[in-house]
Amino acid sequence: MTEPLKPPGKVLLTEQQIQERITQLGQKITEDYADSAPLLVGVLKGAFIYMADLARAISLPVEFDFMAVSSYGNATKTSGVVRIVKDLDIDLTGRHVIVVEDIIDSGLTLNYLRKNLESRGPASLEICALLLRSGRQANELGLKYIGFEIPPDFVVGYGLDVAERYRNLPDLWSYEEE
Repeated sequence: MTEPLKPPGKVLLTEQQIQERITQLGQKITEDYADSAPLLVGVLKGAFIYMADLARAISLPVEFDFMAVSSYGNATKTSGVVRIVKDLDIDLTGRHVIVVEDIIDSGLTLNYLRKNLESRGPASLEICALLLRSGRQANELGLKYIGFEIPPDFVVGYGLDVAERYRNLPDLWSYEEE
């Protein structure tokens, strides 16, 4: 029997804590969008696990699309340059759009995404972030749905990675470079 995958660091949020909060977020989104079918836009790769769980917690018809943006590469700190790696397939005109993001750090990627998506004419655009890294944002970001505010540590697990590793962990870990 092999040892379970464990990154260097400690558990910050357990799978149970994450799932309980996602249930609450799903209920709030269900209430807020009771008369519409929102379009969930997942930001790849980090948000794919979160978006799947969130979608199951929303008691409404929802549609899905995905974008991939990059500002990290294989590093643990953002490069400051945001680029779209994969764009959306669905037209946003007149749609109620919820961007599903794994983690908000400086807000650079989020601000870029928000401007880009607002230019496409959605009826509404909100952000649903699982994690907000505290103290890293220069400006108020106007986030409607936030799962957890966490310390400014680098984290892995539950979809988040370092150099494509540890995404499959069910818990969220603070990552300490070896």
